[in-house]
Amino acid sequence: MTSDRGNQPRCLVTGATGYIGGRLVPELLAAGYRVRCLARSPERLRDYPWADEVEIVRGDVTDARTLAPAMQDVDVAYYLVHALTSGGGFEETDRRAATVFGEEARAANVGRIVYLGGLTPSGVPEQELSPHLRSRAEVGRILLDSGVPTTALRAAVIIGSGSASFEMLRYLTERLPVMVTPSWVSTRIQPIAVRDVLRYLVGSARMQREVNRTFDIGGPDVVTYRDMMQRYAEIASLPHRLILPVPMLTPRLSSHWIGLVTPVPRSIARPLAESLRYEVVCREHDIAQFVPDGPEQPFSLDKALRLALQRVREARVTTRWSSASVPGVPSDPLPTDPDWAGGSLYTDVRRRDVDASPEALWRVVEGIGGVHGWYSFSLAWAVRGGLDRLVGGVGLRRGRRDTDRLRVGDSLDFWRVEEIEPGRLLRLRAEMRLPGLAWLEMHVEPDGRGHSRYRQRALFHPRGLLGHAYWWSVWPFHSVVFGGMARNIARTAAAVGPPDPAGAPVSS
Repeated sequence: MTSDRGNQPRCLVTGATGYIGGRLVPELLAAGYRVRCLARSPERLRDYPWADEVEIVRGDVTDARTLAPAMQDVDVAYYLVHALTSGGGFEETDRRAATVFGEEARAANVGRIVYLGGLTPSGVPEQELSPHLRSRAEVGRILLDSGVPTTALRAAVIIGSGSASFEMLRYLTERLPVMVTPSWVSTRIQPIAVRDVLRYLVGSARMQREVNRTFDIGGPDVVTYRDMMQRYAEIASLPHRLILPVPMLTPRLSSHWIGLVTPVPRSIARPLAESLRYEVVCREHDIAQFVPDGPEQPFSLDKALRLALQRVREARVTTRWSSASVPGVPSDPLPTDPDWAGGSLYTDVRRRDVDASPEALWRVVEGIGGVHGWYSFSLAWAVRGGLDRLVGGVGLRRGRRDTDRLRVGDSLDFWRVEEIEPGRLLRLRAEMRLPGLAWLEMHVEPDGRGHSRYRQRALFHPRGLLGHAYWWSVWPFHSVVFGGMARNIARTAAAVGPPDPAGAPVSS
């Protein structure tokens, strides 16, 4: 970590691999703070542009043994994690994590905790709230009662490029000119731009020690979800949308509907839909007393939508809702081979000599997925993605954060980038629903004659009899899917000309 920040306050950021945390870190650095990031998988932060400017430590908010050393010499601790989609026990997990975090912060004499939670509706008993909102409120209370001065910010819908709320709004509006919608499209909400959320988070670090309370944060517009869709359509130059709300669409059915139309999987869509059933409007704007608003701040809904859409169109989305790991999917590292003693490991290996330079071949490899597709039997990939969504998986629609560049931890359709060695290796780990663990590796090597060799390897570690049956059931299709993929990647690379420096992608 660079040492030019001297004795500036040190901030601990949890959730740095997530949507908000990944954007907060560079804002804190720009404000002059020293930053320490806590991550269960530190390697996932390796390729972030600010990685060399921060201290990265391995740890988990539920594990006091790893959290205690991370809290040492910390002035401000940001709590930006939640167990939203980790299954039926997520409320207990959130409760335990918040308790451990508060206890360790107090023991380390941390000066302040800053928490970003959800805005709750007025007049609704907490026991009647959705599990998601109820848990976020409980976490805020635990931190406020921890004995460490706490700022608990409460936001409703966050509008920013790559946020789950914005992606849901964008895809619903763009894909459905006529919509039969749940009744919650008529519920009033107070959205806030992600830039304002970050401004309040950074500003909260300097609050006086006696401040220990919640703050409602929102933009200047109070609208319905229907209004938001129509405003988005106007800003995106789309025709006026016909929206027909019906009362029988429950949150469960709504989440299936959202999962069908948008890239947001059902596991995330359901808590979002449940939260939208309630009117969530700020009851105060006291945050401005401590973090003053500037001219035209907070941003209007139209400005927030316009900025988010501009970022998407310019491919400058720095973090996405899918930046965080998907709970419930395997995260085991690739087994060491060839002497792996962990059991069966099926492989499918393809090799091609490519009439292209290694640089040209690598550009094709790194650009795989998303709008570029998977270079083989598109229907088979689409069917596999659709089946994954039917069983609650992420499917193919997550796409990519950047159309040309990848970094460790990026989501890539139903894969996650586990390792990348620029110009040489791309390893993807499957996050689709499978009876086992799966990886896909793509290697690029020079052949010594100015051309290159391509090696592709799919690996599958079956789980039980079902896993073995799965591998052999799809094996007949491998020559079409994986064989075609290798052939078409080689063919595409051979057709790629030298890179155009003027057309280099915009850095995220």
